[in-house]
Amino acid sequence: MATKDIVLPDIGEGVTEGEVVKWLVKPGDMVKEDQPVVEIMTDKATVEVPSPFTGSVKEFRCKEGDIVPIGKPLMVIELGSDSKTAAPLTAAPRAPAPAPSPTQVMVAPNIMAAASSGGLEVYPPVAESSVLATPATRRLAREMKIDVNKLTGTGNGGRVTREDVLKSLNATFSAPAAVSKGITAPAYVTSGKGAEERVPFRGIRRKIAESLQMAKHIIPHFTLMDEANVTQLVEMRTQLKPLADKQGIKITYLPFVIKALIATIREYPMFSASIDDQSSEIVYKKYFNIGFAADTPNGLLVPVIKDADKKTIYQISREIVELATKARDGKLALEDMRGATITITNIGSVGGTYATPIINHPEVAILGMYKITDKPVIIGSDWHPAKFMNFTITADHRLIDGAVAANFLKAFLNRIENPSLLMLDMM
Repeated sequence: MATKDIVLPDIGEGVTEGEVVKWLVKPGDMVKEDQPVVEIMTDKATVEVPSPFTGSVKEFRCKEGDIVPIGKPLMVIELGSDSKTAAPLTAAPRAPAPAPSPTQVMVAPNIMAAASSGGLEVYPPVAESSVLATPATRRLAREMKIDVNKLTGTGNGGRVTREDVLKSLNATFSAPAAVSKGITAPAYVTSGKGAEERVPFRGIRRKIAESLQMAKHIIPHFTLMDEANVTQLVEMRTQLKPLADKQGIKITYLPFVIKALIATIREYPMFSASIDDQSSEIVYKKYFNIGFAADTPNGLLVPVIKDADKKTIYQISREIVELATKARDGKLALEDMRGATITITNIGSVGGTYATPIINHPEVAILGMYKITDKPVIIGSDWHPAKFMNFTITADHRLIDGAVAANFLKAFLNRIENPSLLMLDMM
């Protein structure tokens, strides 16, 4: 019988290759036209590639964990009697699929999954690309102004790795010899004193790692922390909760934090900006798309609430629940994770007191909110119980100075401590 190759189709969004995360069929299986056969992970999302033919799986042309360029054969299908021999050799990928169970964004991100970043550009352009490199590696090379085509890859099959890019970058610095040689991660050496298990470091978990390493390498981070008396905020949420419950809305503190953050950014617009290193420009964003870190069984994702300044507390509450549910179920669409101007990470939801979050590149700041604790305060001559919450602001020191960040945090906390001010900001 005749055979046909199923190749990795053009996924769009500037993606030039993807990682084979999970086969959905096995050799010998019968598949129908448009049946998903493999999960492919890119910097943007996980997609299911369907078969354009009906037939049986004859063989795989690559294995799980392989990095596959667009157009490379994934598997061979032996055509069945009812298959469409005139079918195209490629198939459009389906909507983003649930993340593979053992791994997970940004994007992300932050923190974070880098799945949440804006449109991907490739440097050099795809048409001029003569080497293998993942989209994350190409992005890093572009931001470091390094021509990836001029590098010698040390990865499988000559693939250019992130370490190859960083070595090339270090070699251009006027630095001591120890630095100019670049930094290579040492191999793990087992102690041999206990049971160990090795599993492949791939899929979304690896994408998260690559994005976080890139963000920490590019952005000079610094973090400020302060506490806020949120007694009035707790009371306001308590008052609004019955009405929200009647509408089937779960109302948390995050929508109030989002509103306070937006109002504060209006005073300090540099916190909703990005640095375009290629053009040496600061990009100030005139819109408010707020990302929030969502913890899922497969890793951290950053859904984005678009135009949050135009939505009510209840509307934001409903959207948070919807996006968080989609994230946990692995059903976030690519559009759900794109275009954030700043991100909030709510570590307090799992009991955290303080942290130093990593900025979700290309953003320049990330706000952290933490658990609520009870503390006594003096009012007049008497002690009274009060509710306190810690907040952090982590900023990109290339654009934001320490004093500016301190004033930003002070203005934000003033709104959080006096939630009635939020009503004035929304008028």
